[in-house]
Amino acid sequence: MNELLKHFAGRIPDGGAFAVARRALLLRSRNGVGLDVALGALPFEERVVQRSSLFAYPPDVSLRTCSAEDLVVMKSFAGRGQDWVDVERIIVRQTGRLDWNYIRAQLRPLAELKEAPEILTELERRRREFEQ
Repeated sequence: MNELLKHFAGRIPDGGAFAVARRALLLRSRNGVGLDVALGALPFEERVVQRSSLFAYPPDVSLRTCSAEDLVVMKSFAGRGQDWVDVERIIVRQTGRLDWNYIRAQLRPLAELKEAPEILTELERRRREFEQ
């Protein structure tokens, strides 16, 4: 976490304390792009890291990024307005390439944990609407 704060500005005051409490470090790139870094602990989050890949971020930083499927799961689980917009964009951009069986298998237990089965229904509705 401290290494990332050396390279990126925090988006909120006392971002380190927020990150520890919420398990998410909120950063901003030099050109103003918001970056959310998840600090994982659940088995699903461990799988996210195993499935991740490195992305070279200029000028000289490599960031580990999650797969599109895992991002759909995380955004659907969060379920805020902007998260659903992001899910729609991922569906459009990744049409024909998303592993929907994997997404459902990962999201189902998280939705049950949250006692929010409607998350799966909403994701399927958006898939039907935005998948080309």
